[in-house]
Amino acid sequence: MSQEKLEFMNRDNKKIVVIIDYVKNSKGLAIVMHGLGGLKEQPHIVTFSEAFLESGYTVVRFDVTHTFGESEGNYENATTTNYYNDLCDVITWAKDQKWYQEPFILAGHSLGGISVALFAENYPEKVKAVAPISTVISGKLHAEAIPKEKLDEYNKTGWKISPSKSIPGLMKKLNWKKFTNDLEKYDLLDKVNKLTMPVLLITGESDGGTPPRHQRILYEKLPGKKELHIIKNAPHTFKEKEHLDEIKAIFLQWIKKI
Repeated sequence: MSQEKLEFMNRDNKKIVVIIDYVKNSKGLAIVMHGLGGLKEQPHIVTFSEAFLESGYTVVRFDVTHTFGESEGNYENATTTNYYNDLCDVITWAKDQKWYQEPFILAGHSLGGISVALFAENYPEKVKAVAPISTVISGKLHAEAIPKEKLDEYNKTGWKISPSKSIPGLMKKLNWKKFTNDLEKYDLLDKVNKLTMPVLLITGESDGGTPPRHQRILYEKLPGKKELHIIKNAPHTFKEKEHLDEIKAIFLQWIKKI
């Protein structure tokens, strides 16, 4: 195995930093995407990537723009459109690389989850399988999951301000109106019939933002081979070793069946 870090400019002329992990005699390509305010080095993103590597896949993971990683932009400008477009731009860039293979596998967490699922709905012929983990499903369901007092505060101030769970001491400040107005344009259920490839859903039992009940709504409408796993006592962002080990085992078994 070997690793390379590269960068390119996206459609908005902002730098995107990409890590590629190579394997000998690659079986295919997997692209892994973090969630809102996330990083390509987060433990759960690394865990997804390791499962693909151990299964013989070349793996690409990247920092989306407008987050806290090595790519450019400001977190307050983050939107679902920004995440989806960056995924599309990574795939377009990858097409010119010698390691590119199609169809590929996509995996993403939270906002990365809805992004990879939207891509699979829009370009099903390019996607071998998709794993939207702890995924946002729609703007409507996202709003329903937020406690009323918090939602009122965000709407009143126009900002969602919260401490980062991945970067100690960091306060995240998101332009709430811009983010929610954009998210309202998206709903995975609208074109769910396009998700005919194998789909893996995983969420934490204690996830409040993308709760198991929302994942079941999506799961029940999926037309093809599908799995839904609920990780006992796990929150939205997986950090505990026992949760990460369980998720890796689920991924390894799922990849074998693709």
